[in-house]
Amino acid sequence: MLQLPLEGVTVVAIEQAVAAPFCTRQLADMGARVIKVERPGPGDFARDYDHVAEGQSSHFVWLNRSKESIALDLKSAAGREALGRLIETADVFVQNLAPGAAERLGVDAATLRAERPELIHVSISGYGPGGPYSAKRAYDLLVQCEAGLLSVTGTPQEMVKAGFSAADVAAGMYAYSNVLAAIIRRDRQGVGATIEISMLEALVEWMGFPMYFAHYAGAAPARTGAEHPAIAPYGPFRAGDGARVFLGIQNDREWVRFAADVLQRPELGADPLFATNPARVSNKAQLNVEIESVFARLDADEIIARLEAAGIANARLRTMDEVVSHPQLQARDRWREVGSPGGPLIALRPPASLDGPEAPMADIPAVGQHTEAILAELGLAAPESAVQNRTE
Repeated sequence: MLQLPLEGVTVVAIEQAVAAPFCTRQLADMGARVIKVERPGPGDFARDYDHVAEGQSSHFVWLNRSKESIALDLKSAAGREALGRLIETADVFVQNLAPGAAERLGVDAATLRAERPELIHVSISGYGPGGPYSAKRAYDLLVQCEAGLLSVTGTPQEMVKAGFSAADVAAGMYAYSNVLAAIIRRDRQGVGATIEISMLEALVEWMGFPMYFAHYAGAAPARTGAEHPAIAPYGPFRAGDGARVFLGIQNDREWVRFAADVLQRPELGADPLFATNPARVSNKAQLNVEIESVFARLDADEIIARLEAAGIANARLRTMDEVVSHPQLQARDRWREVGSPGGPLIALRPPASLDGPEAPMADIPAVGQHTEAILAELGLAAPESAVQNRTE
């Protein structure tokens, strides 16, 4: 009988905010036991970013299902002893503490892997060790700035940040994929790994297209709002009912088909102003007038029906509420319900559908919810403060 891929793997994480919790939640979805070390009382500070999800933070409920929470005062001797005993049980240790904090606690890679070479040790930081930025504090928006994302995102008049934690998610995904690679290497070669992930480097990797374009063209791609800076037509167009329909033409053959079957103006397909993509980009303003003059006579459903019949890629502009009720996600049974201290919450199944058992999708823990049980496994008594924290 198939098991979840990471069943039997224990992950201990001193984690906070987004990047490391995003990594470890993926590991939990794959069946790993993830033990999250939090400070007694408030716990991970992301718990208080907002309180909109049944009294809990939207960031926290997204990132921390299927984990166990142990509350330890790492400034105390008892807390540090418990952490040391806990790490001895770990296959993987993940931390995204402030620069220098892991060394002060004695949980840096050099210290832990000297004792246990087979350990997979993961450190996520803003800018990586070494270099002039190694001690610089890093938050997602700030790293988006340093990686150049804001310089190419927005309108000609104003730059904007990504609408989600792009640098954190990039770093978390590279941490996750490298942990999987390290587990395979350890199984084959018997050695652990030291993995260092920089938010800056992870996001710069994702910025490959604008980086290469700017470096070799001598100018960055223009900020074009929701339109594509180098392909046309590619972006939003207003329908007669006021809705926006997004579409993308990828080559000149599609343009000819779009002109004939969607716009029902086949002469535009061969018009020198629009016949090639560079021409369409250069004449984008006039191109958009031609398209919207036709779309103004149609509602969004009619436009999408024509686009679908012509085999032209398209999309509706949906709100986040509409995404939750998206017909494709509903048809594919992608939603589950998970428990939390505030009550049941919706949760999207992991995007990768692996054959075998379904991802556990277990509850989101309260701060220190599992402290007593985990310490008992380690042969340690829970400090009074931890017991009080769990029962308050």
